[in-house]
Amino acid sequence: MKAEQNGMNGDYARVEAAIRYLEVHYQEQPSLDELAARVHLSKFHFQRMFSRWAGISPKRFMQVLTLSHAKALLAESRSVLDAALDSGLSGPARLHDLFVAVDAATPGEFKRLGEGMTIRYGWHSTPFGECLLSLTERGVCGLSFTHPERRAALEDLHGHWPRANLTEDAQATAATARRIFSAEGGGRQSPLALHLFGTNFQVNVWQALLNIPPGALASYQDIARLIGKPEAARAVGGAVGGNPIAYLIPCHRVIRKSGEIGAYRWGTARKKAMLAWETAHGARLAG
Repeated sequence: MKAEQNGMNGDYARVEAAIRYLEVHYQEQPSLDELAARVHLSKFHFQRMFSRWAGISPKRFMQVLTLSHAKALLAESRSVLDAALDSGLSGPARLHDLFVAVDAATPGEFKRLGEGMTIRYGWHSTPFGECLLSLTERGVCGLSFTHPERRAALEDLHGHWPRANLTEDAQATAATARRIFSAEGGGRQSPLALHLFGTNFQVNVWQALLNIPPGALASYQDIARLIGKPEAARAVGGAVGGNPIAYLIPCHRVIRKSGEIGAYRWGTARKKAMLAWETAHGARLAG
């Protein structure tokens, strides 16, 4: 199991390095040989590793990251968001085969900064690098990626809840990590609970993000419209950037209306990797 986890993290590290190289040299259209050399693999091994991780070839993967593709996907996704708007934003949302339900903290709990609460956390491998997964008795309260290091991720968790009792317990979080990132997803299990701590505005934005399905994209303006505040795109951007539960609350699916990928709390290379991975796996993830 440990070897499998190390392999997963190692594959992602090479994918991220290739994307970072492309970010700088995209105008030069680097070849497969150049990308393989950047991650210290032969062309054959890089192609095989990349296809194992992404499910598609590096060439197809990079096409997904183009500005024209993102703009087209934004336009196509609007009908999905319109349907979400028509049906309302309450109730469990679907993340591939996993249903997600929101349990928001009360204003009093939010103000107490976690006092009297125990948060169990653990470090786990994912297709997008190592993550820090945090749980309360009521559900997932945090999921962040350990970039650039574990200490920074843990300090960020503590900064959000300075009065909470933080307990490292990877055994307690392992089953949830498997459920989130395994190929089988949640199957027919009950919805995975998210324990959200934020202002009413932030929680509304995070709930709206749950309506963006894998393989789809939304702009900040789209999300503002979804929550009934079409003029609040800038404030929406702040709430998106403050999302404490990466991947499950898919803030990585929000991009600029111009089609540019934009910033991401855990690095633009990771955001691009997640978007391209989801697009490549779209048919399977849609279920």
